[in-house]
Amino acid sequence: MPLRDQFNDQLKEAMKAKDQRRVSTLRMILAGLKEKDIANRSEESKAGIGDDEILSLLARMIKQREESAAAFEQGGRPELAKAEREEIAIIRAFMPKQMSAEEAKAAIAKVIAETGAASMKDMGRVMGLLKERYAGQMDFAKASAVAKELLSRT
Repeated sequence: MPLRDQFNDQLKEAMKAKDQRRVSTLRMILAGLKEKDIANRSEESKAGIGDDEILSLLARMIKQREESAAAFEQGGRPELAKAEREEIAIIRAFMPKQMSAEEAKAAIAKVIAETGAASMKDMGRVMGLLKERYAGQMDFAKASAVAKELLSRT
């Protein structure tokens, strides 16, 4: 089932269950999707963004909430930090299982070998392929650092 349909189905269930946190989080996700769809709309294509772009959007939402939760903790507002963490848990439920550091390193090494990347000049190709294959499954900031390390060895 496409992610969009999952969001809508979960929203209906949350509304029936009167789960306000879940309802507000799912509405926020759907609003973000709609905004992204409008931004990507063109004369030729009226279709919305694909699941891989949705996963990237969700990853950004999680990162934003993690930063907010940390700021709330520092500011002495644990109740707001708790709310952010609850939203993170709801969003993460739609994400695929995250790769471990070892799995990510193996996947990066495999992509480097497949593309024949030999230097930092090939970094864009490597990262593009990683994002295409592993959207939502790995932290690309960390993956970039690992790829740089592996490419600098060659």
